[in-house]
Amino acid sequence: MATTKTGASLDRGTLDTLLRRRLFYTPSFEIYGGVSGLYDYGPPGCSLQQNIVDTWRKHFVLEEDMLEVDCTMLTPHDVLKTSGHVDKFADWMCKDPKSGEIFRADHLVEEVLEARLKGDKEARGEKVVEEEDEDKKKRKKKVKEIKVVKLDEAVKKEYEETLARIDNYDGAELGQLIIKHNITNPATGGALEPPVAFNLMFSTSIGPSSNLPGYLRPETAQGQFLTFAKLLEFNNLRMPFASASIGKSFRNEISPRSGLLRVREFLMAEIEHYVDPKEKKHPRFKEVADTVTLKFLPRGIQEQGKTTTVDKTIGEAVKEGMVDNETLGYFLARIHLFLHELGVDQTKVRFRQHMPNEMAHYAADCWDAELLTSYGWIECVGCADRSAYDLTVHMQKTGQPLLVRENLEVPRVWEEWDVDVDKKWLGPRFRGDAKKVEEAVTKIPQQEREKLAGLLKNGEKVMVKVEGLGVVELEKVIIEKRQKTQNVREYTPNVIEPSFGIGRILYSLIEHIYWTRPDSAERGVLSFPPRIAPTKILIVPLSSNSEFTPIVTALSHKIRRAGISNRVDDSSATIGKRYSRNDELGTPFGITVDFQTVKDGSVTLRERDGMKQIRGSQEEVVDVVKGILEGVATWEEALKKFGESKGQELDEE
Repeated sequence: MATTKTGASLDRGTLDTLLRRRLFYTPSFEIYGGVSGLYDYGPPGCSLQQNIVDTWRKHFVLEEDMLEVDCTMLTPHDVLKTSGHVDKFADWMCKDPKSGEIFRADHLVEEVLEARLKGDKEARGEKVVEEEDEDKKKRKKKVKEIKVVKLDEAVKKEYEETLARIDNYDGAELGQLIIKHNITNPATGGALEPPVAFNLMFSTSIGPSSNLPGYLRPETAQGQFLTFAKLLEFNNLRMPFASASIGKSFRNEISPRSGLLRVREFLMAEIEHYVDPKEKKHPRFKEVADTVTLKFLPRGIQEQGKTTTVDKTIGEAVKEGMVDNETLGYFLARIHLFLHELGVDQTKVRFRQHMPNEMAHYAADCWDAELLTSYGWIECVGCADRSAYDLTVHMQKTGQPLLVRENLEVPRVWEEWDVDVDKKWLGPRFRGDAKKVEEAVTKIPQQEREKLAGLLKNGEKVMVKVEGLGVVELEKVIIEKRQKTQNVREYTPNVIEPSFGIGRILYSLIEHIYWTRPDSAERGVLSFPPRIAPTKILIVPLSSNSEFTPIVTALSHKIRRAGISNRVDDSSATIGKRYSRNDELGTPFGITVDFQTVKDGSVTLRERDGMKQIRGSQEEVVDVVKGILEGVATWEEALKKFGESKGQELDEE
């Protein structure tokens, strides 16, 4: 059950109404009926999103000295074919052949089993809190009534274990679950076809002739990989280093749901940290090893059908091998600190390790930072060790050297067997197949070369297997052991990739910091940390008295010159109602201009959450807010310094 900041049950319908009414976001193309999975951000939503991105840039790009790039969203087919997205970037969907309705298979299984468990609770007389978004309410109008029945304990346990492992099932296994648990179209009861893979990329064509197929990128990563060599050179060939990119990505979701949490166009912030595969330590790991404790949900616990988390310092997790390496662990810790800085409820964060079927085939290890919302645990950040997969496949496809050359302080010296074939004999003998023979020779392992050298010394024939030609004899060949010296080491870096879904973080944060005043459930408050809040200060004149107008105008300009966003509310509503409206927008501070201001220039400064005020000169209150925003002062210190102001009683109803 999701709760508000104060611990009360979250009324998601009320919160969603508030967010849409205050124009944090709104369905795209709404006057045309809308398109599921597409949303527009309004003024406060844009500002909030930008503040999250600015915080991300400072926390990662600036703090870690990363190289930021902005790559194109249009991507040629060949790039995503090479990366594996064309063949493997898919979800499993199943279809009702009679109605034509399409379902995402894992979501359908999840929703049906959760509904049955809910029915079991109701049958046992347990309290069930109903939390639904508008989309789900619309769907329920069509859905058959779920029977409230008690489940056998063994069945109940099986459902719970299946839900704990839901991310680990492939298409065939999901099909088996649908049959086993008699899952049908929830609206009609119609039987479903077996799950099939559906590629999530939006296809397009580039150019007027439409002869260059392409896609809208599903991630920002590939553009970063393709600029690796240039970035390495820009970084003066120094390793390790990281690139970063912020931009829109696109995924053609089968069944968008859960508002901003599953959409078709979204903002991503991704980091590609390039590291020596033989040395995955991080120079700053010691800063977080013993000071950052995370809630881990490792693979082994999930495979037991459980979701119990374990608390460990990141140092312990790496030392025990639960997290694969120091660099991966360092970024998990930095992700945790970033979410904390945004104001995310730390009791609603966990780091879940990917299970075998869920993890990309090239990944060495992968963890998701998940945030608990009224929709359940939501993946908001993924952090994977992608090994050297991406750079390797692009290098093989293009022939471009996406690798690192490192001068060795001490040359490496060794001996190995060389096989030299006389090319004057090879060409005329095999003609167009000569290259195949050469490639077969280069692939002969050292142990086999030594055996062939012995055969050659004894005057026996040297035979080699060539694809398409079978076994052929090498007539003019020399095989001998030679000393090698290596002064330069070449390697393809491994990549540690933290990937942030900004929209998911934004919505989850809103749920975590939303609460209502104890005296009125209708008085919603969004307690954004001041640095994250869309607007920092609300300026409210006590009344419409003309003497206030020039003061308000000058004060607004003064605050803007200090680099602080503000807005003026000079409407006819009471000051309390004006403040209440801006509590819904998360505005942390309010300045009241009253008749005392006309006399001596002083103003009151109100803090959103506690509604307490201080009084001081305009310069003093602006400095207070600026100090809090810069993290060098606190509201408690301001209260202690100025004392609580009781002179102007505000109508806070």
